[in-house]
Amino acid sequence: MRYEEKWDLDSIFQGGSQSAQLREHLKDTAGRIGALDLEIGRTAEFQSGESAPEAVKLLALVKQAALPLSQAASFIGCLQAQDTADRTAGLLQSELTQLSAQFESAMKRLEQLLVRTSDPVWEELTGRKELSEFRFILNEWREQAKLQLSEQEEQLISALSTDGYHGWSRLYDMLVSDIHVELEAEGEKKKLSVGQAENLSSHSDESVRKEAFEKLEEEWSRKENYFAETLNHIAGFRLSVYRRRGWDDVLQEPLHLNRMSRGTLDAMWNAISRHKAPFRRYLDKKARLLGKTKLDWFDLDAPTAKSAGKLPYQEAAEFILKHFGSFGSELADFSRKAFEGGWIEAEDRPGKMPGGFCTGFPQSGQSRIFMTYSGSMSGVSTLAHELGHAFHSFALQPVHYLNRQYAMNVAETASTFAEMIVADAAVREAATEDERLALLEDKVQRSVAFFMNIHARFLFETRFYEERKSGFVPAERLNVLMEQAQQEAFADGLSSVHPHFWASKLHFYITDIPFYNFPYTFGYLFSLSVYAKALEEGEEFEQKYISLLRDTAVMTTEELALKHLGEDITQETFWEKGISLCVEDVEAFLELASVRG
Repeated sequence: MRYEEKWDLDSIFQGGSQSAQLREHLKDTAGRIGALDLEIGRTAEFQSGESAPEAVKLLALVKQAALPLSQAASFIGCLQAQDTADRTAGLLQSELTQLSAQFESAMKRLEQLLVRTSDPVWEELTGRKELSEFRFILNEWREQAKLQLSEQEEQLISALSTDGYHGWSRLYDMLVSDIHVELEAEGEKKKLSVGQAENLSSHSDESVRKEAFEKLEEEWSRKENYFAETLNHIAGFRLSVYRRRGWDDVLQEPLHLNRMSRGTLDAMWNAISRHKAPFRRYLDKKARLLGKTKLDWFDLDAPTAKSAGKLPYQEAAEFILKHFGSFGSELADFSRKAFEGGWIEAEDRPGKMPGGFCTGFPQSGQSRIFMTYSGSMSGVSTLAHELGHAFHSFALQPVHYLNRQYAMNVAETASTFAEMIVADAAVREAATEDERLALLEDKVQRSVAFFMNIHARFLFETRFYEERKSGFVPAERLNVLMEQAQQEAFADGLSSVHPHFWASKLHFYITDIPFYNFPYTFGYLFSLSVYAKALEEGEEFEQKYISLLRDTAVMTTEELALKHLGEDITQETFWEKGISLCVEDVEAFLELASVRG
């Protein structure tokens, strides 16, 4: 079967941003949110365990409002990603933000209702059979509300965030969508979007990589004051809210959202920081292979060996399906359904947003994957990665919707797991030594990304927020903070860095999730442990894997690891096990590369 490279959105809502179906859906969603808010207002407090039916009714209304809201958010996000010039989609996003704020306000009221319930009544209530499956999420909502301000103050914050917080994130999207660069590639002048230009970072010709990087850097520099203004106001809003809630630690919210402890985070970064020497050796070896003393930033993704060349999308899909099948039938069958059903937008064309993502449509029981497929092995890995995300959503379908809201750190488990299946298969099937070297490097580059690039983002953001507490941080200082973070995180292994990375990376401007960085590294290393068990147990492991995925939203990460892996992730020894597997890839690369000088 021929797999299309463009996704099908009409099966969700016909007509794109002009969809009458979507318009009716948004109207219906607004009504459902209103009904939820009204019912919450009618419930003064829970008096005893006999109030369980009232609580069940409220949870049903939460689901009825959240499902269509999520469906609309995914669709509008897809519209914006596929065509950055679609201004109507931007208007829809503004409308959606208003609805999301109303839903968030209603949820704040519900959380305050839970807080008003006395501890004895709460224990009795959550112990009732009809509420037992929601015990974790209800306790989480209640504890979260205890850390917040009054109901009226939190509602005001939600209302003001529409234009005073999330609006800055939308401005960033608009600024990036207006950026295009002209450069010569493949013998012709081309006008490229940010995403297309960034894809050239893995080009074999240094002059092409360098030109793409420098042209983009010019654009980030030209608009740096706009980006600095945007980033400062996002951070300023966030810090103002934290101050009023009495939160001193800027990591309190991201740790809470990721259901993990500070001890776990510190153990992970400490283990990584103590084991960077092998990855520095890789950077040095790569520099020599490229004829340099040290790498420049635009060399990080450069190939050091000739791979098998570009892999057409069709062949990439077949390769992925073949090797997913070696792990388990459910992953392979699901992924085939995604390819055949038009769930994937992979076409390389102008006007698309940079990057890749997977988004779920809970009412349709489907997902959509967005990327710009380049034909490289990195592109194949990205495709497998996003299919892993989609499979996570599929695995959770039998679970009640309120128990599917997993955190970002464990969200990266299924995606990275899927990526590893494909990466290992590619190395095993390499036809030549050059190809094996290229594929090994692709694996090592992912470790460098998670242990060094992501670490730089974490260091930068942590230090930026500390300085922002004292006032506005100008673009010039942001450049310095980024350069320092990159040199430290890359163990001084680079000749030149990317000072405007803070402007180029969307993750710093996402207002829904603060510190959109360390969860990636967590997910990468956590999934290594899961993958090791899969290799040990073979196809029998798939059902255990699905059980793990179904638990990702109903326990802390520490509890999840203990239950399914028998590991204590607050200890550095856990993280060192995963890092050692990555070091093995480095050593294999260095050994194979040694014959090349």
